[in-house]
Amino acid sequence: MEHVAQGFEALGAAVLVAGVIWSATLAVTTWRRSGARGQAYTALRRAFGATLLLGIEVLVAADLIRTVAVAPTVSNVLVLGLIVLIRTFLSFSLETEIEGVVPWRRAMTSGATRVARTAAAAKSADPQ
Repeated sequence: MEHVAQGFEALGAAVLVAGVIWSATLAVTTWRRSGARGQAYTALRRAFGATLLLGIEVLVAADLIRTVAVAPTVSNVLVLGLIVLIRTFLSFSLETEIEGVVPWRRAMTSGATRVARTAAAAKSADPQ
């Protein structure tokens, strides 16, 4: 199981390296097509933020495998709990930074809620 945990750690590192390359490529492509550095920066932040989130999830899986399957001592489980807590906070912070809104407010800023609000505003503005 130690080798499985090491495999997950290697996968997490590969995700991060590939994500940096992909994010930079996406930002450069966006900048060349639009000519706007702001759009390129936004594309870079979103792509790299998503990469960080995925990398964190894979590394948490590696820690979980190592702690539960390899050395399930009370001390290791407590350390795992702390690591998961820190990484969960980081994931939450990154997702909030990427989306620009906390998760429980996301539905009010996108999707069906926005369409319903726009329709309601248009209906109330109609002077019939």
